[in-house]
Amino acid sequence: MKKEIKKILVTGASGQIGSELVPILRNKYGDKNVIATDLKIPLDNKLFESGPFHLLDIRNYETIESIIKNYKIDTIIHLAAILSGIGETKPEFCWDVNMTGTVNVLNLAVKFELAKVFIPSSIAVWGPGMPKKAPQDSILQPATMYGVTKVAGELIGDYYVKKFGLDVRGVRYPGIISSETAPGGGTTDYAVAIYYDAVKFNKFICFVSEDTTLPMMYMPDCIKAVLDLLEAPFEKLKHHTNFNLGSMSFNVKQLVESIRKFKPNFEIVYEPDFHQEIADSWPDDVDDSAAREEWNWKPDWDLDSMTQDMLTKLEARLLR
Repeated sequence: MKKEIKKILVTGASGQIGSELVPILRNKYGDKNVIATDLKIPLDNKLFESGPFHLLDIRNYETIESIIKNYKIDTIIHLAAILSGIGETKPEFCWDVNMTGTVNVLNLAVKFELAKVFIPSSIAVWGPGMPKKAPQDSILQPATMYGVTKVAGELIGDYYVKKFGLDVRGVRYPGIISSETAPGGGTTDYAVAIYYDAVKFNKFICFVSEDTTLPMMYMPDCIKAVLDLLEAPFEKLKHHTNFNLGSMSFNVKQLVESIRKFKPNFEIVYEPDFHQEIADSWPDDVDDSAAREEWNWKPDWDLDSMTQDMLTKLEARLLR
């Protein structure tokens, strides 16, 4: 029997994805039916004003359990994680947060027989030696602790699907670009910060080289992927926790050229740091044919349309 989504718990709700996903979920499922949680009080009051918000350390099993029981949660969207940039400076902390949180969510989902669990993965699951266009099914040898935790998360999620019949779903997100949330410690965040600095200073100091090519995605497509995958019939899914997710792929030079179509005098300086080695270990693009075939994935945005929208929104907010 199919279980409907009625009450959703979102962890890491004030992060890059969560802060934009929660309002859309509340609009779709009702303000009181989407419970936002995070380790810290969000700077954006919208998460407080539009519906329930709770402080939550995802490593605390008892607190998660109490929220599930009190709100009769049936679906968890587990976004709380330590990203690659911070994870490489604190690898033990990254493992502790990412893996303890994931295992807590999965065990509680089994205990309370939840309808669905969504746990995003990342292009960080790959490492050096991968083809430039990463296949859906391949050997995973990540070069970062963040990537290690994402591989482990995919594997244990699939185990829970097979062992317990739990409906666990996930996508391998590329770099996510957002006009609403400032960059937050990920290797791909140069592609976010460049827009902010283009608006504020008309100049950007980039921590990777101009020919660095990575798969990227605009936030509206990122959110679309969550909603589309959650609504897909379980019986049509051959994969579960590890769908490659494609949208656009470009190098930094192409990104700069796109910005210069709207800001001709934009300047960039390249000062590669430790992020370069991480970026070089990831693929240039991904084969997302499984997502397209199994749940009809199709992105809406390309580089120039994203650039125009990003600059318009940031100028309206940062220059007012």
